[in-house]
Amino acid sequence: MRELQKAFKALSDESRLRVLGLLMERACCVCEVMQATGYSQSKASRILTALYDAGFLALRKEGLWSLYSIDRESLKPYLRPVLDAVARAMREDPQLAADREKLRDAERIGPSCVTGGCRSRKAGTAS
Repeated sequence: MRELQKAFKALSDESRLRVLGLLMERACCVCEVMQATGYSQSKASRILTALYDAGFLALRKEGLWSLYSIDRESLKPYLRPVLDAVARAMREDPQLAADREKLRDAERIGPSCVTGGCRSRKAGTAS
């Protein structure tokens, strides 16, 4: 029961849903989430940790980056239809569409991203 409660609590926040929507597109590091949403490093990290702890995400290291993705292999069977329903519900959301557009221009920058140095390829300016 506690795992189910944690999963639904993770889905009860708009910020966490926005980040989950990004991760339905592709694996992201914290700085890509920051660029796509405009969230601070600490907020993006807290959101990713909450989604990871709730069982929705997998984490893998790739060089300097920790990449988060939807954990379809280890996802509890009862959470699969929930995740599918969330994906269908968010498909036409205008905020998520804007986030996905920004994600297309986001890039992995490295440690300087955490200190405020993230840049968008499209704009060439700090985000």
